[in-house]
Amino acid sequence: MSSETSADNTRQPATLPHTAGTISSSPQTSSSPDTALHWQQHKKLLVRHLLRKHLRRGTYQHQISERFWLILSSTLLALLATTLSFSAVASYITLRFYHDTQQKYIPQVASLHDLLPHDNLKMYDSKGVFLGQLADQGIHTSVTLNQVSRGMINATVAIEDKNFWTNSGIDILRIIQAAIEDLRQGRVVEGGSTITQQLIKNLVVGNETSITRKLEEVVLTPDINSHYSKPDILEMYLNSIYYGEQAYGVDAAASLYFGLEDRPGIPASSHLSLAQAAMLAGIPSSPDAFDPLQHPKAGFARFQIVLDAMASQGYITRQQAQDAAREAHRPNFFKRPTNLQNRAPHFFNFVLKQLEQSFHMTRAQLSRSDMSVTTTLDIALQDQIQKIAQQHIADMNDHNLTNAAEVLIDFRTGAIRSLLGSIDYNNKSIDGQFDVATQGYRQPGSSFKPYVYVTAFAQGSSPAQAISDEPTTILVPGSADPKFTPQNYDRHYHGHMTIRCALQNSLNIPAVRTLQHVGISAAMKTAHDMGITSYEGTPGYSLVLGGLGVRLLDHTSAFGTFANNGVHVPYYEIEKIVIQHNHQTFGHPLNSGTRVISPQLAYMMTSVLSDNRDRLPEFFDCNVLELYGNSQQSCYEGNRGQVRPAAAKTGTTDDFRDNWTLGYTTDYVMGVWAGNDNNTPMNNVTGVMGAAPIWHDSMNVAEEGKPIRDFANPGGLQWANVTYPDGVKTSDWFIPGTIPDFTQVRTEPPTGTMLEPPEDKQPVKKQETAKPYCPGDFSYVSTPPGNGTTSPDPGWW
Repeated sequence: MSSETSADNTRQPATLPHTAGTISSSPQTSSSPDTALHWQQHKKLLVRHLLRKHLRRGTYQHQISERFWLILSSTLLALLATTLSFSAVASYITLRFYHDTQQKYIPQVASLHDLLPHDNLKMYDSKGVFLGQLADQGIHTSVTLNQVSRGMINATVAIEDKNFWTNSGIDILRIIQAAIEDLRQGRVVEGGSTITQQLIKNLVVGNETSITRKLEEVVLTPDINSHYSKPDILEMYLNSIYYGEQAYGVDAAASLYFGLEDRPGIPASSHLSLAQAAMLAGIPSSPDAFDPLQHPKAGFARFQIVLDAMASQGYITRQQAQDAAREAHRPNFFKRPTNLQNRAPHFFNFVLKQLEQSFHMTRAQLSRSDMSVTTTLDIALQDQIQKIAQQHIADMNDHNLTNAAEVLIDFRTGAIRSLLGSIDYNNKSIDGQFDVATQGYRQPGSSFKPYVYVTAFAQGSSPAQAISDEPTTILVPGSADPKFTPQNYDRHYHGHMTIRCALQNSLNIPAVRTLQHVGISAAMKTAHDMGITSYEGTPGYSLVLGGLGVRLLDHTSAFGTFANNGVHVPYYEIEKIVIQHNHQTFGHPLNSGTRVISPQLAYMMTSVLSDNRDRLPEFFDCNVLELYGNSQQSCYEGNRGQVRPAAAKTGTTDDFRDNWTLGYTTDYVMGVWAGNDNNTPMNNVTGVMGAAPIWHDSMNVAEEGKPIRDFANPGGLQWANVTYPDGVKTSDWFIPGTIPDFTQVRTEPPTGTMLEPPEDKQPVKKQETAKPYCPGDFSYVSTPPGNGTTSPDPGWW
């Protein structure tokens, strides 16, 4: 059957259209019975074939339908799977980005205050007056939000983030509006970032322009809001943004643009007017483009936009906006700050050097160290002293005297109250930037003598010690010049006298003879212990004449030991340091000083240096080493006014290159140097002419309003009369047990060997008479000695 069916199937399709049209239910006639039977069979086969064909056609269409739905469903499932895969990957990437951002930045978010810009170093005097600041890395002063004017707060919010107080840190609507505006303008005109996002950008993620950075802002914004309140965020924002002109933060901007100054507890930012606030608020979005000093047109246009925003948002009225606009267009609306000028440059730099050493920091590190440094300086007093020095140097212009330096110290504490390295830091013609007070090693002349004489007192002598001012030459074996022959300033010999007289009149020969007795090493030890810790040169017999180079600061501090009853308190310049961001404070440790000489020795020296009567032969009456209250002219006329006890010593080098006056009262010790920075000689300017007038007038200014007190005798001294074997009688202070007893004459020779100098090097010999050189120095109780050129008498040096 299968073969038959197959044959039918291969044959019938060609004739099907013809036979199909003749099929009927009526039997056909046949020529015979066999024919009829054959027809019946053929009909059955045809019907079966058609039925099978129909069935096959239906099956095929069903298969096509199933295949379509299978493909469709498979495609949908594939798309769904792909979508889900992409969603999973996206979710994974998103979660990973969120996690990485959190891990990277959350520690910084938690300590955001520590990321704020540190203040630049600022320095103040002892009364809180601003001295200067390190501004090489910009100016920044941290303030709290309640120290910022309300107008500044409102102006900032209005122009930077109008929904700041209510948004979650991300303002979607504002971002969309900003994007539309940027597209409309064809450039970036609005950023869309909130104040919170800008804070994150400035302090945490950086300001790189990228999608990653923007997404990091979005991720971190909720963390910022959870850690900090809105006022905290705004406060940090105002303290961290850049306003141009090297102003970092709102307070620095208030100072740099409008000259407003910080006062204790009242910073410059609290004084901002509405106009000033609106001008500043418009700058941060583009500090270069909107800088009103560099680009006035753009700056003022931006200023008007800020005012309009404030008015439209209800912060101010239209009238207030108009008033602010008028204020901004007035002359002198912008003012340069006065605090950019350093008021005490030499002292300022000296303090910075101490900070570098103490904190092991470079100048660049100190610049943004957040340090607020309170010093010992009294700038108002120093300003007065500087004017005195400048006026006096101007008066001495004909004498080739161009410069002076000064140091004033409270000797009880060591606090430096005034320090001038020159009379004018900015005067290049006198090399004004060089600090003679702390850096210059200059020869002190006779002002060094008190260290030698007090060494003699410590070895048992007294101001009453008899000494001869006579020709003297000392052999110095091994030196380049084996014979040292000192000469007095007036090139005369003055015969017999006491140490009191010799010191007060700055006579060189008695000083050298005293150094012979005490020894060079002993004298240098005394000077070192009293404060001369640094010097230039080699100590020799010329040191008593000022042959070593010393610093004015050291010399002044050492003289303060006499004033402080023999206790040396080292000088200091820093009272307190506060690190602003953590309020860490460093204070000057109390230093009671070191006793160097006894109170009795110190008082003996003070008694000599304050004895105006015994210095009259050299300095005459009404000399400026005496602190009389009236003018020198009034003193000449017999009206000194109140006289304040003061001890002082001058010094002048032989070639008039250096001129000094060192002296003290019961309150201060002051040292003054006068001369030329280039070391050229002055024209016959002695200590009493050059440095002393500055010392006198400055000390009177420093003592103004203070009670007049005499130097206190510490006790433990004995006033005694001494009569030398040659009939010379004198009275003075002695340490008990050291009053000379001429029943046993001291025979130990001084160090070195004295020789008569050659005739051509001898000063003019001054014939001694019964009248001593110093009034009241001594008297004769018997026949006066000879001409005073030699002194074999026992007890005399």
